[in-house]
Amino acid sequence: MSGQTRLLSVLVENKPGVLMRVASMIRRRGFNIDSLSVGPTEDETVSRMTISVHVGRQQAEQATKQLAKLIDVITIDDITTLRSVSHELLLVRMATPPEHRAEIIDTVDIFRGRIVDVGASSLVIEISGSTEKVDNFVELMRPYGIMEMARSGAVALVRGDQARIRIVDFEVGEEAAAGGSRPSAVAAGAASDLTGDI
Repeated sequence: MSGQTRLLSVLVENKPGVLMRVASMIRRRGFNIDSLSVGPTEDETVSRMTISVHVGRQQAEQATKQLAKLIDVITIDDITTLRSVSHELLLVRMATPPEHRAEIIDTVDIFRGRIVDVGASSLVIEISGSTEKVDNFVELMRPYGIMEMARSGAVALVRGDQARIRIVDFEVGEEAAAGGSRPSAVAAGAASDLTGDI
């Protein structure tokens, strides 16, 4: 089955080792992770992971089901086909000899980027936006000489009324009966997502 890049949005409990467990599970399934970003949400006990994986739709469904079985995963959703805001950050150090510096600066302006550091023969440039925008900027910069590059990976939120919480293979009632702590974490995650629309 031919794959495509799919975007998974995952809320996890903010505990040591969660990132390693999630990444290890995906690696064991043989999926190629294009990017993985993680950071805290407005709830200090919850982190949001945005995972870009190159798989088919059926494989993505299998991945979400496997991820949902991890005890630290609160919610998971494949948001590939939803209207979403998805941005990543690029920092790139460019070699800038005098004959090319003006051209590079003009391109940065076109992409609405920023020059965040200036050296005698180099510039550090910041670009943010969609993965496609960042890819296009990188390709335009390659002929000038990229010295160093760092990318954050995509972070994403679903737009407007399409924002929702979908719990995969997870029964709140069973956890509550067992005295688990995840239902309250799910509630916190749901509240944060439903009130955080752009």
